[in-house]
Amino acid sequence: MTITRAWLNDVMRAYKKTSLLRTAIELGVFDALAGGARTSAEIACRTGAHPRGIRILLDALAASGMVDARSGGYRLVPGAGELLVSTSPSYYGEMAKVMASDYEWESLGRLTQAVRHGGSVEEENAETPGFGYWETFASFASAVTLPTARVMADMLEPWAADRPDLDVLDVACGHGLYGFGVARRFPQATLACLDWDNVLRITEKHAAEQQVRERTRFIAGDMFEVDYQGPYDLILVTNVLHHFSPDRATELLRRAARALKPGGRVAVVSMVRTGPPAEDPEAHMFSVLMLAWTDMGEVHSDEVHHDVLTAAGFTDVQRRQVPDLAFHVFVAALADPADGATRP
Repeated sequence: MTITRAWLNDVMRAYKKTSLLRTAIELGVFDALAGGARTSAEIACRTGAHPRGIRILLDALAASGMVDARSGGYRLVPGAGELLVSTSPSYYGEMAKVMASDYEWESLGRLTQAVRHGGSVEEENAETPGFGYWETFASFASAVTLPTARVMADMLEPWAADRPDLDVLDVACGHGLYGFGVARRFPQATLACLDWDNVLRITEKHAAEQQVRERTRFIAGDMFEVDYQGPYDLILVTNVLHHFSPDRATELLRRAARALKPGGRVAVVSMVRTGPPAEDPEAHMFSVLMLAWTDMGEVHSDEVHHDVLTAAGFTDVQRRQVPDLAFHVFVAALADPADGATRP
């Protein structure tokens, strides 16, 4: 590509577009437009915001292509009704609270220091006990979690469906939806959810909503230190390996291996680096957030995931990418020492 002034100006203005989108979602602007074209005064009335503020916001949204202002009044553009109206089954607006959260915003504002330091310079970051962002993630990340949970359950089905019992541990469970997806797919499953106390309050609420609360118990603490209270048939390790170096990821997976029954399985959800930056931009951009948010985290390659799983005592590694997302699901079996493998 060629760097031009227009391209640079667009990059420099990108944070303004993010602010517009966040504000419009928070005020319910897209919901107010769901019934058809409205004037700015009507939208101000529906949202309870100041008429001048709404008028300027709407014109900026129109300038950015997020609403249409060409035909008298303001209306939704194609796709907005599906993705940005909160009553839509495909609503994606809540992800703004995750992907454009104040936690990310403020940390990336100190990216220069993080680059110089080689890791996070935040007093509180993704590895800090009780980090508040994980409550936000647990509350609002279902839009990307549910399709990933379905892929995981599909991969586990041939092994899990006919088992009389299925004891499951969800490590760093967050919202709990991966474990709840397994519990809903396999009625013989019982589930233990492990995370910080402040997150488990949200997890328990989701367990009730998913109608699996009676099959779920909770373990509060640090996933590198707390007693896993096994053994389990299946352990889920979801969206955490990219927070750590390969050595630290191996350490976590070894803990999981020691808590499994013979013949048990581990299921890992992770963002995976699959190519050079121009071909795989999302993974490389996410590594920037890991630089700002962790000591040694980044998005690892497929080969690194296989290496850490093997080093932790797993074999028969299978991987599947989630359609339309950068997330991948790995399922691996606990190696049998009789086959010459070394148990961790």
